[in-house]
Amino acid sequence: MDSDLNDRYSRQILFSGIGEAGQRRLLASRVAIVGCGALGTVLANLLVRAGVGSIRIIDRDFVEFSNLQRQTLFDESDARDSLPKAIAAERRLRAINNSVAVEGIVADLGPRDAEELLSGFDLILDGTDNFETRHLLNDTAVKLSMPWIYAAAVGSYGVTMTIRPGITACLGCLLKQENRTEASGPQAEDTCDTVGVLASSAGVIASIQATEAMKLLMEEKDRTQSIETRLVSFDVWRGEHHSVRVARDPECRVCVHRKFRYLEGKAQPHVTMCGRDSVQIHERNRNLDLALLSHRLATVASDVRHNDFLLRFSVTTHEITVFTDGRAIIKGTRDAAIARSLYARYLGS
Repeated sequence: MDSDLNDRYSRQILFSGIGEAGQRRLLASRVAIVGCGALGTVLANLLVRAGVGSIRIIDRDFVEFSNLQRQTLFDESDARDSLPKAIAAERRLRAINNSVAVEGIVADLGPRDAEELLSGFDLILDGTDNFETRHLLNDTAVKLSMPWIYAAAVGSYGVTMTIRPGITACLGCLLKQENRTEASGPQAEDTCDTVGVLASSAGVIASIQATEAMKLLMEEKDRTQSIETRLVSFDVWRGEHHSVRVARDPECRVCVHRKFRYLEGKAQPHVTMCGRDSVQIHERNRNLDLALLSHRLATVASDVRHNDFLLRFSVTTHEITVFTDGRAIIKGTRDAAIARSLYARYLGS
């Protein structure tokens, strides 16, 4: 390790749990973070500063002013420019630590590209906002035998659990066990759009998640002994903390029977979006010319503006954001039929 890197990570190397050998393993590690909101921004910031060698950030969304309360990598200029979160995060993280290879990918992770986007990494980290994507992460991680760390935060409450396929319980095991017991914490239908979210709850959970990630990345690659899985939860408002053992389910659909219905595209895709009265339309591989589209829409829409990554415009009470691959977010409705109608009317099919 050269002197500059040794100086940058000196306080971390002094910590007995890491040392110089652990720091070397971190520098050689590759991590994929899916979702760059409240959890993902804290995760990415902590791991880039810790010296994880290569980080890929995958996110489908763009920065808005409502994000700034809790999404710690973004500022007002990112919101004014409607930058995709993955791009804004990449720029900020490279300025924080240019020795880390940071790659921001503007994409909505789906069954068709999950294996391609997540293969070759040492660890997957959950920064998502919906269980459809988490089930997809679980399917992909189990199929690829890749560890991942589940996390969620809403209101003042957050949870996280480390998953090692073939060794510990997976997300399928956890959710089946929760269905057999009384629910604790927030209800399944709670979202940041309905009950809000504290930056501190996301920060606490992401900090635990990042610490667990570092512990995993510093381990020897051939470690296979049995490890107990625990679901860790915090409620920062109530000052409550719980840690619950999660056993493997001997009949689990995913990690035992290896039925990957989300990865195979057999599950219903997620169309509404957390935190906004919005519907996402999945149109891919259209390769839109945003400048040309902006010129065409100028006569039929208002507030038309674009950058290298997306185009935004307003029609009646709806705001439409379209990305270069044809994916769009229609704000102002939760009705998928209305969203598809608006998409076809203004963007074609």
